[in-house]
Amino acid sequence: MTFEEYAFARTSALVRLARLLTGDEHRAEDLVQDVLTRAYARWGRISRTDRPDAYVRRMLVNAHHSWWRRRSSQEISVAAVIDLPGVADEAADVAERDALWRLVCDLPTRQRTVIVLRYYEDLDDAMIAEILDCSTGTVRTHARRALAVLRKRQGAPAAKTGGF
Repeated sequence: MTFEEYAFARTSALVRLARLLTGDEHRAEDLVQDVLTRAYARWGRISRTDRPDAYVRRMLVNAHHSWWRRRSSQEISVAAVIDLPGVADEAADVAERDALWRLVCDLPTRQRTVIVLRYYEDLDDAMIAEILDCSTGTVRTHARRALAVLRKRQGAPAAKTGGF
């Protein structure tokens, strides 16, 4: 029996079992889809067993148990979802980010690279130094100079010089 034949013949029974396990029709369909996806990858081995249906059912039960374990640490049920409008002006935030990005693009190449690697890629000085093939002191100097230029162009007070 091919996987397609098996899936066509058994999907409704698997969804019914999953619905009984989960108590939710939509979650049951998602669970069966996940299990059939994993079964497809292993179908050569599963089809050689005496009872492929028992194997797939076991996969379904295990997937349901795993979902409950994951759910307990990820999802929180609430009685009512309160969706309040944001108080911030999103258009102003976008305009501010765009203006800041234009200032970053005007920086010299090495300074811009350090700023991007540090603040957009969240890398530490040692990793940036390795990427740029320079010392960590050079990285800190480029960052300090770039931040000073950005502050000056934005009209922010200059930061005190000192260690990072």
